[in-house]
Amino acid sequence: MKLPLTVEEIMNFGESNRELFIKSSTYSIIPITVTEMGLTISWIFSSDPKSISFSVVYQESDDTPLDQCKVLIPMTRCNSHKETIRGQVKVRNAGIYTLIFDNTFSRFISKRVFYHLAVERPVIYD
Repeated sequence: MKLPLTVEEIMNFGESNRELFIKSSTYSIIPITVTEMGLTISWIFSSDPKSISFSVVYQESDDTPLDQCKVLIPMTRCNSHKETIRGQVKVRNAGIYTLIFDNTFSRFISKRVFYHLAVERPVIYD
């Protein structure tokens, strides 16, 4: 499942959590298109009933081949059913920052992921 978002859409999220349903042996991705540098994309998520794997990948554009994508956070199995996972990534280049929630290791159990995304602009002092 692919759930594309823009920075403006994330800024309008408010404080509410979103929910993803990820079937067993599948994964879901949230590509975030970013046009300005210096932003910080942050996330908070938990999963139910068990763990989920998570990764963040950067690509310059939709046309960029997968083998030229940059892995910012390698695929990591998270015990997000026991504790809330928090993280962030600084936007150094415009492009697509993709959050990957991977349940391919689970042959029988589907998962629900509750997540919240935020984007912060840097504070510039004159």
